Amino acid sequence: LVAALGDGTLRWYRLADGKEVLALYAHTDRKRWVLWTPTGYYDASPGAEELIGWHLNRGQTAAADFFPASRLRATFYRPDVIDHVLDTLDETQALAMADTARNRPPTAAVAAPLVAQILPPVVELLAAADVATTTPNVKLRVRSRSAADAPVTGWRVRVNGQAAPATVGAGGSGPAADERELSFSVPAQDSVVQLFAENRHGTSSPATVKVTWKGAPPPPPPPAPPRPSAAASASAAGPAATAAAQAGDFQIRPKLYVLAIGVGAYQHADIPQLALSAKDATDFANTMRRQQGRLYREVEVRLLTDATATADAVVNGLEWMQKQVTQHDVGMIFIAGHGLNDATQGYTFLPVDADPERLRRTGVAMEEFRKTLANLPGKVVFFFDTCHSGNVLGPARRSARNDVLGVINELTSAENGVVVFSSSTGRQYSLESADWGNGAFTKALVEGLDGAADYQKTGRITHKMLDLYISERVKALTKGQQSPVTQAPGGVPDFPLALLQ
Repeated sequence: LVAALGDGTLRWYRLADGKEVLALYAHTDRKRWVLWTPTGYYDASPGAEELIGWHLNRGQTAAADFFPASRLRATFYRPDVIDHVLDTLDETQALAMADTARNRPPTAAVAAPLVAQILPPVVELLAAADVATTTPNVKLRVRSRSAADAPVTGWRVRVNGQAAPATVGAGGSGPAADERELSFSVPAQDSVVQLFAENRHGTSSPATVKVTWKGAPPPPPPPAPPRPSAAASASAAGPAATAAAQAGDFQIRPKLYVLAIGVGAYQHADIPQLALSAKDATDFANTMRRQQGRLYREVEVRLLTDATATADAVVNGLEWMQKQVTQHDVGMIFIAGHGLNDATQGYTFLPVDADPERLRRTGVAMEEFRKTLANLPGKVVFFFDTCHSGNVLGPARRSARNDVLGVINELTSAENGVVVFSSSTGRQYSLESADWGNGAFTKALVEGLDGAADYQKTGRITHKMLDLYISERVKALTKGQQSPVTQAPGGVPDFPLALLQ
């Protein structure tokens, strides 16, 4: 029996005894949805993990805590369980079938009282959530609450979505044992600051503070100078003048680092070939190179295509990004090729030397990308176009799910701060065509960055403008077969990715 309830949900009930087996909430924005079982195993679209969660009472004298589903993702994000619920009409059987398909030991269902034993910390502000400052240095007092057997092990601060170094004061004693003073810097502009605490179970929901800048306004950036050739610059101004200009430019314009990876000519016979992935990566890299002297004072690119895009080279590229990007810079990673969900290491990108039977050694788990992206101190954007085929692992493992929703939700969690552009949603395939000269996603991406996304003729392309253009362009190219997804974490303002002149 399916019932539409007054709370806006659809509920599935087992007719034999009336027990609820599944619930769906579809948001009125027509983008976000979440499906969950009575225990709390769930599947969700990008940005929808905050729509449900666990409400834990703390007695009559204290406010209850709410933990969004994203805070317990490691335990409860199980789209494979959701897949089996309506077949079995039994959550326990669905869980067992999902575990068997993943070749993992049976999972014991997490009863409601046990949820309290796997919770991340809670962070509370000890001052107003709106702060005014005339100096870059800000201090905030916070209090954390965490289970006795899972104390707070670390703190994070993000300012406008970017990781910010912070000094954490010592805790007090007695009732103030969990109170800390966090010190960090903000730019000369209004900012949104997010504070996180971590324990062995995960990361807290952010405590959010709005900082209003009352100091002197920053000087306006000068117009970008004309871009003569390197030889002309050297002859007209000389090496000393050129170096001085670059030094003066440093505070105004960031440096851009690009890691672009495209794989189509796979070495393993069981992995289908892709005609345009390498070209996609090359075209994206060239598009961003043209931004040197416009939005960015310098653009540095590491391009890996086909034979050069081995597993070792990809990991080396991630390490290169980690070492190069500073808080003043922008880091972009673009990947095109095959990706799949592996039972052992989760969603995995397949480099050119990937072996379906040795994925731990020859694939690059998305966790490697997440660790790099989440720890870059500058602005971070991730473009990935990896859902090209449902038959990547050969006949023995063709039933493997290929779903990027979990990857998007993980990367765009507030504590990671990554703006993500994905070529498709859910279990769609990403399409490519010789008529387009690219995959549909990359064609729209390059067109948008080159100016097509500037609907208002402002001369710049922001990530929200690019999102709108890619979404409409890909749908038109593929006649609705492919729906790209862009997701930005809370606290990340819209910012430019490219200038047209």
